[in-house]
Amino acid sequence: MKPTDTGNPEYFHQVINCQWSCPAHTPVPEYLRMVAAGRYDDAYMLNWQSNVFPGVLGRVCDRPCETACRRSRVENTEQKDPVAICRLKRVAADYKGSVEARMPKPAAKNGKRIACVGAGPASLTVARDLAVQGYQVIVFDGEKKAGGFMRSQIPKFRLPDQVLDEETGYITDLGVEFRAGERIDSLKALLTQGYDAIFVGSGAPRGRDLDVPGRQEAAKHIHLGIDWLASVSFGHVTKVGARVIVLGGGNTAMDCCRSALRMGGEDVKVIVRSGFEEMKASTWEKDDAQHEGISILNYMVPKSFTHDNGKLTGMVFEKVKAVYDDKGRRNLVPTGEADQLVECDEVLVAVGQENAFPWIERDIGLQFHEWDLPVVNQHTFQSSLPQVFFGGDAAFGPKNIITAVAHGHEAAVSIDRFCHSEDISIRPQPSVKLISQKMGIHEWSFDNVVSLDHRQPVPLAEFPVALKNIKIEVERGFTPQMAAKEAQRCLNCDMQTVFIASKCIECDACIDICPMDSLTLAQSGEEDELRERLKAPSLHRTQNLFVSESLKTGRVMVKDEDLCLHCSLCAERCPTGAWDMQKFMLNTTHAGPGCRNKCITQAEPA
Repeated sequence: MKPTDTGNPEYFHQVINCQWSCPAHTPVPEYLRMVAAGRYDDAYMLNWQSNVFPGVLGRVCDRPCETACRRSRVENTEQKDPVAICRLKRVAADYKGSVEARMPKPAAKNGKRIACVGAGPASLTVARDLAVQGYQVIVFDGEKKAGGFMRSQIPKFRLPDQVLDEETGYITDLGVEFRAGERIDSLKALLTQGYDAIFVGSGAPRGRDLDVPGRQEAAKHIHLGIDWLASVSFGHVTKVGARVIVLGGGNTAMDCCRSALRMGGEDVKVIVRSGFEEMKASTWEKDDAQHEGISILNYMVPKSFTHDNGKLTGMVFEKVKAVYDDKGRRNLVPTGEADQLVECDEVLVAVGQENAFPWIERDIGLQFHEWDLPVVNQHTFQSSLPQVFFGGDAAFGPKNIITAVAHGHEAAVSIDRFCHSEDISIRPQPSVKLISQKMGIHEWSFDNVVSLDHRQPVPLAEFPVALKNIKIEVERGFTPQMAAKEAQRCLNCDMQTVFIASKCIECDACIDICPMDSLTLAQSGEEDELRERLKAPSLHRTQNLFVSESLKTGRVMVKDEDLCLHCSLCAERCPTGAWDMQKFMLNTTHAGPGCRNKCITQAEPA
């Protein structure tokens, strides 16, 4: 292998698995240390810079950071749990003081007007990033309050209104003009109003239906999941039948079944055509539903609705099993068992969502592809109409809030460059810093003791209370004491072990002291072969190996980044200072002067 190019900003960034995996690249270890120290205001503002909605995402994020967390891979116990990153984000939001004075102030207007269609997370991120740069941003939404699907689709027992009101308010307070109750029904008309750019963040508002026999006859008792959730959110639906079937295995289905339970459902079942492990819902969403007594039935394919003169009585399902061909592709085939009738009073269909753009005319020069969706550049988020940009679910289909936020940041950079007549395919590189944490021979500016604590469970409201009112928040959140213990489970992956080959005397002291056997002195070779010769097996091959320049004996120092605890013992033991602990800081590029040509030192076309 060639020596690792540690000058590439992506190398050390990828070592911080949580930050690398977060679409908005939130600096997770840094804000966890702030939480552990009780610096909640600082932790909140650090989050706000990147993910925009710390209080919201601290409750309902899909948590790609936790899936990536190395804590669950290095623990030598049966209970392998990642750090509760998401819930610690909520701690910063719950315990912060007043942060209004720390929010940026609207800049003097630069004469550019930007329209945002929809008031969801992508549009609000664009608005926030551009408003502080002097743009006049106008956000249109058909509802009375901002938030988009965060408000209409996520139940109040998971995301209270006051949390969303507060965090959308921080954005509108930046001078953003929010036109509530103004639904855009013609992009052609909007294009005539003189906006310098238009951002479409209208989400994926159409639920997929299920066309099987009996659907039309029993339509009164069958509802599309996302529409039903919106009706519940706005108080249009206040009760549900005693026996409820929820069709679908995604997060929307989990919200539907848990909402139905709180609205009078006595027997609520989720029925899915796939296996339990293949359901798209997050693991914790399924766990929460089952914890509340909801049954999940798998490998059952809907065949028909049964009814009595239009009154829904049940559904008939075919039982199937998964069969895999020689290429590993799955097929669902009938088991041969008799069809199963499941009695019910109401059915909520949550089998997927789709984009819908009936308000975009097809004669305005905006190209659509074969699925009747706009053609959008995956890097710049620009459509075939140069002044029109898309982001969030409206761009590439349903994802999640944090992905929509990331889209908003990137689209704002594109819009800013577009409005300054610069090539938007040039994407500015983030700036990075590595700063030594050494404070003495054996002292560091961070707590390097590796906690042996297990993951802290989140306190919940009592069942009789939680299931009685759909607006009562189920999770109570960590106490400050619990938060401090949980935050200290973080392995400080941003504290990088930096190796200086010219100082190494190959004494093996670092190798002897490493508690994880992550270091090896060896002859170099091809990567696959070299991984086999490491002191400890390299099990997670998507994680990088660090390979040093050639040492005096011709060998190289190899470090398996997957195993490292960032405990600093190698740097403490090294007699020559060949190892150092240096904090890696990534500053992602946002809209503003820093994203423009005169400030770009390294940039590549998208």
